Amino acid sequence: MTTIHDTTAPLDTGCAVKPSNLPRAKPIAVNGVTIPRSAISREAQNHPAAKPIDAWMAAARALVVRELLLQEARHLGIEPISITDTEGRREADEEALVRQLVEREVKTPEPDQATCLRVYEQNRLRFRSDDLFGVRHILIPAPPADADARAGARRLAETIIADVTADPTTFTAHAEAASACPSRTMGGILGQVSRGQTVPEFEAALATAPVGSVCPTPVETRYGLHVVFVDQRIDGEELPFTAVRARIAQWLASKAHHTAIHQYIAMLAAKADIKGIELATP
Repeated sequence: MTTIHDTTAPLDTGCAVKPSNLPRAKPIAVNGVTIPRSAISREAQNHPAAKPIDAWMAAARALVVRELLLQEARHLGIEPISITDTEGRREADEEALVRQLVEREVKTPEPDQATCLRVYEQNRLRFRSDDLFGVRHILIPAPPADADARAGARRLAETIIADVTADPTTFTAHAEAASACPSRTMGGILGQVSRGQTVPEFEAALATAPVGSVCPTPVETRYGLHVVFVDQRIDGEELPFTAVRARIAQWLASKAHHTAIHQYIAMLAAKADIKGIELATP
């Protein structure tokens, strides 16, 4: 559905799509209410796309949906009751109307035990605790855009790997002498790491790294080249249904609610007189 913005704060129009950069099109209107081209251009900054026209069209559809919901809320006589978040920001009246309309009109049942269990049984491999790795590393820094620095870092990393392969006890000395990571003061020890605690490139390397020896090739990340030594790997275990039922139920409820909102918008659109644009069907 549409992205709703806090209308009490000015929008940054610095990267908005300029109407002059777009082909002239028919006016877009919902039940006789025209959506200004200037409003669509401002909204376009919230819909990144490869082409300006795609961002503009996505913004136009979002504002059409917003207008549909606002018109329905007013038709039903809903009075906005704004809420304030934990940081003291007050919800704008139009945001409140949309929220209250959806809360009132879009109802979805809570997922039952059987449905949750079926999802669990069909996706057992996804419900596992994370693998844990006991890791040491040496970071040779090199900016990604500096080819010479990268090449130099790679040569140094390969030299260290050769030394450590011949004598693993040299790893600590190399870490203290060459690593740019604060872990150098502890011989490069990162401790136990799991999924999401390191950058993706490093995490991917851990999945195939040998245990008990240095990785035979440097691991390249945005920070530079890493010499990696995996001391220990503890494989994750399959989690019991009782441990993941709440997570499955939340996912199913969110999916059902999202679908129900799209269906509700489609119903409103089918009854409305929308000119200048077509809404995609859910």
